[in-house]
Amino acid sequence: MGGIEEFMVRTNPGVDPHLSVWEWQIPIYLFLGGLAAGMMVIGAWQELWGRGRWESRLSVLGALAALGALSVGMLALLLDLENPQYVYRFYLAFQPTSPMSWGAWILLLAYPALALWALISVNGDALESWICRFAFLSPLRTLRRAAAGWSTAIRLVVLVVGGALGVYTGILLQTLVARPLWNSGLLGPLFLASGVSGGAALYMLFRGDRSTLSVLLKWDVGALVLEALLLGLLLLEKMSGTPLDRLAAATLIGGPYTGTFFGLVLVGGIAVPLLMEALELRNPQRHALFAPALVLVGGFSLRAVLVLAGLATGFQMVANA
Repeated sequence: MGGIEEFMVRTNPGVDPHLSVWEWQIPIYLFLGGLAAGMMVIGAWQELWGRGRWESRLSVLGALAALGALSVGMLALLLDLENPQYVYRFYLAFQPTSPMSWGAWILLLAYPALALWALISVNGDALESWICRFAFLSPLRTLRRAAAGWSTAIRLVVLVVGGALGVYTGILLQTLVARPLWNSGLLGPLFLASGVSGGAALYMLFRGDRSTLSVLLKWDVGALVLEALLLGLLLLEKMSGTPLDRLAAATLIGGPYTGTFFGLVLVGGIAVPLLMEALELRNPQRHALFAPALVLVGGFSLRAVLVLAGLATGFQMVANA
């Protein structure tokens, strides 16, 4: 009888809402969305206010890489949906109070913004060369001329949409308040800082000149410092909060995800690359690829750990504590 009573009191998966169905697709979507956001923010900012120390080819590569990252991330998100054929319904209306509605429209705006950014940044001779090879690309010549007069506005849109996309990847988790680890206003800024760091790291892998690499190192060092501070504040917020918050923080400190959190996120993804890049800024030398690679691994690990640890937390923790 006790077993039947326990089943009826809140352990029926067919009745109680649960998020354990989230799998590998969500961390991939969050990581790639943040990566695209970081590349948009850095590239647009540098073209608007730091053009003397920026290579236009990086904007083209960044726009194309961001388009690819967004596309793969969207595919991962569609694979996670139970009924992906109904995704078009997000675009039949805009709900100002719905974070999902905001996210859907931000993602939709990112595509034309990135495409126009790539078009106005590409070298004119290179574009003509492609048009000579593939005649169907000839409309791009007219579109580029028309967009050139709006270049500043396009870059501003890229900057704003990139920032909104980076923050949204954290707000997507924050709105699910039934998971105490995610119930924090720090997740939006944290994911944006991590996305900017990842964007700078990916730009560095494109091997720019020494001046551009110095700019990217500064972006990455600043973003990593901010990411570390926000992570520390998040942990302090949880450890000084309600009993449920403290139980949620325990999954990262002394719990099942401690090794991954400290090893891949804090040490491997933040501390080590931060030290390497700070030393390189003080004593310029041949640029290494190891630090950017660590940043990218750490950025994905951060999202994977927070998603998995968050799924392991909930109000049932009180009964099990």
